[in-house]
Amino acid sequence: MDKNKNHSENMWKGASPHIFLNAKKLRENQTEAEEKFWLAVKDNQIEGYKFRRQHPLSIYVADFYCHALKLVIEIDGGYHLDEEQQLLDKKRTADLEFQGLNVIRFTNEEVMYRLPEVIDKIKAFIKNIS
Repeated sequence: MDKNKNHSENMWKGASPHIFLNAKKLRENQTEAEEKFWLAVKDNQIEGYKFRRQHPLSIYVADFYCHALKLVIEIDGGYHLDEEQQLLDKKRTADLEFQGLNVIRFTNEEVMYRLPEVIDKIKAFIKNIS
């Protein structure tokens, strides 16, 4: 039995091999904001929690995911201001929340210019669910 199938409903929410391939490509082509955020969260730097980057979840690839917290972090670039993209983002958030996950969105600008505040918001989320 494939070990990924054992975890598919938990860690990956049934993501297909195609989604895993997309995630790999995204990890190889991170935005500047994603790279900066990754440097701040990798190696369990936030309250000891492990974050994964470009993590497959169902039909999506989350920018960042902490399985222990059931927390998805999305870093949104300028195109997320487009009305059609905002509708897609709302559906994506609703789909992920329906699966028992929490979603927090930050803009590229927040990550690039106010990273300590971004980290504080994540720590506040952690404190609220603890």
